[in-house]
Amino acid sequence: MVRVDARRPVHFCDGLTRRDFLHVGSLAALGVTLPSLFQLKAAGAVKKDVNCIFLFLVGGPSQLDTFDMKPDAPAEIRGPYKPIKTNCPDIQISEIFPNLAKHADKFSIIRTLHHKAAGVHDTGHQMMQTGRLFQNGMEHPHAGCVVSFLRGSHDGMPPHVLMPRPIGNTGGNMPHGQNAGFLGKSHDPFILNEEPDKPDFKVPDLLPPDYMSAVRIDRRRKLRDLVDQSVQQMEATPDARLLDENFQQAYTLMSSANAREGFDLSSEPAVLREAYGMNKFGQSCLLARRLLERGVRFATINMFETVFNEITWDIHGSAPFSPIECYQDLVGPMLDHGLSTLLEDLSQRGMLETTLIVAMGEFGRTPKINPAGGRDHWPQVWSVLMAGGGIQGGRVVGKTDDIAAYPVERPVTPAEVVATAYHCLGIDLETELPGPANRPIPIVDYGVKPILELV
Repeated sequence: MVRVDARRPVHFCDGLTRRDFLHVGSLAALGVTLPSLFQLKAAGAVKKDVNCIFLFLVGGPSQLDTFDMKPDAPAEIRGPYKPIKTNCPDIQISEIFPNLAKHADKFSIIRTLHHKAAGVHDTGHQMMQTGRLFQNGMEHPHAGCVVSFLRGSHDGMPPHVLMPRPIGNTGGNMPHGQNAGFLGKSHDPFILNEEPDKPDFKVPDLLPPDYMSAVRIDRRRKLRDLVDQSVQQMEATPDARLLDENFQQAYTLMSSANAREGFDLSSEPAVLREAYGMNKFGQSCLLARRLLERGVRFATINMFETVFNEITWDIHGSAPFSPIECYQDLVGPMLDHGLSTLLEDLSQRGMLETTLIVAMGEFGRTPKINPAGGRDHWPQVWSVLMAGGGIQGGRVVGKTDDIAAYPVERPVTPAEVVATAYHCLGIDLETELPGPANRPIPIVDYGVKPILELV
């Protein structure tokens, strides 16, 4: 039935609202389908060309030992590390970050992140990367996958790259929020699945001519022809269209000289590679810079892939977790070298203003050191660092109590961090995405705003 009694007409220039989708049936009769409405919505959703690097500090860094130190608190609260001055007089950070201290004018710190969900890694991963907690079986898309949907690929590069590997087991047996969720697999990230710090680092899916034989090229082209024939026979089948789209994207990437050059870390000066740190995290930061230069829109870097039997930010103090001393011995220096060099490198290349950096964990740590000498999970408050992409440097947002246990001024939610990222990327926060059964889902929850103190 065609409805003509809507209180307001559908406008395609200024965006769509939930109300508009109540009248989709009538528009279909006029030749305007729901997918085309979403395309119209997406076309006006992006207002500027800013790219992004998400640094996910898997394990949950302690706020008290990194960016919100309490030197006057009792020893069992303040921990083993001392604060140091930065190049901004009003900002102090942990002594484990001597290089970052020289770049405080380039970044800002949010000290009052918090959430009320279960204090497990997986829920924090979901909320910090999508802005939402997954419920009722619905998986929301990672911010980079939303960028992929809205902006698409550029210069033959995948829009969203995840490196070095996805987050694996962190104990909750739940999704980690690193795929496209309800947007569909065509917008999942390109996953590196390699360790870029290896001397012989190569990306297997990129097949340079020196070892890709003519026979293999011909075989792949014939396979492409078969897919074309199948699609012609099943044009109305969504699965066929998805297969064709994914094949085209993969083939373009494999045959792209631009992509091969982007993933070739061997062309970087040895001194710069060493400055980033010859480890998975540091080399991933360098690789992210190279990829963004060549057309990638969004890079997600997992500092670690699990919290078990590996040194990470997850400092419970006893096996299979990490001791608090690792902040000074390993994980602190890794972040310090990788992030500070990335900030300096982007700044020198004139890329910092067009590259948003978010360095975040999934929760904080307990104010009081536990009997094992570590700190346990604490989603009641933690710190996040943001830089570039329109973020004003040298600022601190929010204030915690005397033991960094709870926010006392300007509490911030994960949804606000994601909204701020979208805002810096020029994405309209009123954008609606095509959810399950083609029902509209807002890009962020209604009413969530960016952190205006930062932009």
